[in-house]
Amino acid sequence: MAELPDAGPTKGGPTTPATDVYPRKILEYMEGFLISKTVFTSCELGVFDVLLAAERPLSAEEISQAVGTSLDGTQRLLAACTGLQLLNTHWDSGQVFYSNTEQSRVFLTRSSPLSLCQSIQYSSRTIYLCWHYLTDAVREGRNQYEKAFGVSSKDLFQALYRSDEEMVKFMHLMNSIWNICGRDVVTAFDLTPFKFICDLGGCSGALAKQCTLAYPECTVTIFDLPKVVRVSGEHFVTEADQRISFHEGDFFKDSLPVADLYILARILHDWTDERCTELLCRIYKACKPGGAVLLVEALLNEDGSGPLTAQLYSLNMLVQTEGRERTGAQYAALLAASGFTNIQHRLTGKIYDTVLGHKET
Repeated sequence: MAELPDAGPTKGGPTTPATDVYPRKILEYMEGFLISKTVFTSCELGVFDVLLAAERPLSAEEISQAVGTSLDGTQRLLAACTGLQLLNTHWDSGQVFYSNTEQSRVFLTRSSPLSLCQSIQYSSRTIYLCWHYLTDAVREGRNQYEKAFGVSSKDLFQALYRSDEEMVKFMHLMNSIWNICGRDVVTAFDLTPFKFICDLGGCSGALAKQCTLAYPECTVTIFDLPKVVRVSGEHFVTEADQRISFHEGDFFKDSLPVADLYILARILHDWTDERCTELLCRIYKACKPGGAVLLVEALLNEDGSGPLTAQLYSLNMLVQTEGRERTGAQYAALLAASGFTNIQHRLTGKIYDTVLGHKET
């Protein structure tokens, strides 16, 4: 039987709900965090890794022994993962055995090149804690690092990179995102004419690698803070990545390398409009005539009606940063105010979209 629409207000009186209206969506939203924590916990315990290594379906008892958990708790966790379609079940002689689904094998095992495990860990241990203070963030209109972690947020990236461990976690997050979404954003526009690319705030170098794969004639300079460059060289970029180099600096303070194309991937959403314009003006000044800047962001619809992911990301920017998610027109206005022309945006159909602005020759 189809659900009835919500009952409307009666004329001259308060809203009277129909007796058979069931608030399905509201209940799902209320309990949405249960799903997130189930995924977080399964990854943290290594459930999907154990199943991958076994190369055969395992019982709950075998899994509990492998990950060091109670049998009862493991059975409940595995049942929830089955309900979430993250695990397959196989019955043999009245006993249930479990195996990874294809999506879990590809995205939820640590050894997979497309693993989201590091991103999930960052969501669980950092973002989730910040969101505990979402009410305060909405009331105060500022991020909540001080309450969540006891560190000052006056310098945004001092807060984000408050320890080497936290910095590496953040870099793994970015690495996993661009391993999955990077090719889509660097090929949304044809970037073939741009031979010298500077990836500002390029972090782990994952997006730089996607550029060199998509455009064999280009070279990419990753511009980032000295400690980020050090960690990236130690953990992410190897000598095999010969067309990728590093330049240490603070893009608000230090001279920028001359380039044909500057990439700002998930950078402007961290900052206020004033700081965005300040940075874009610096890029415009450094950019070669005929060059361009490529913004990679989760674009909101022009009327603000969605996508839901971008709307939620904008709340996350409130909790964690000084910035917000924006529409394509809002980014175009920031680019135009900084001197860029012929501004276009492209939707990829996935989380992140692109905006391209040019510097006249």
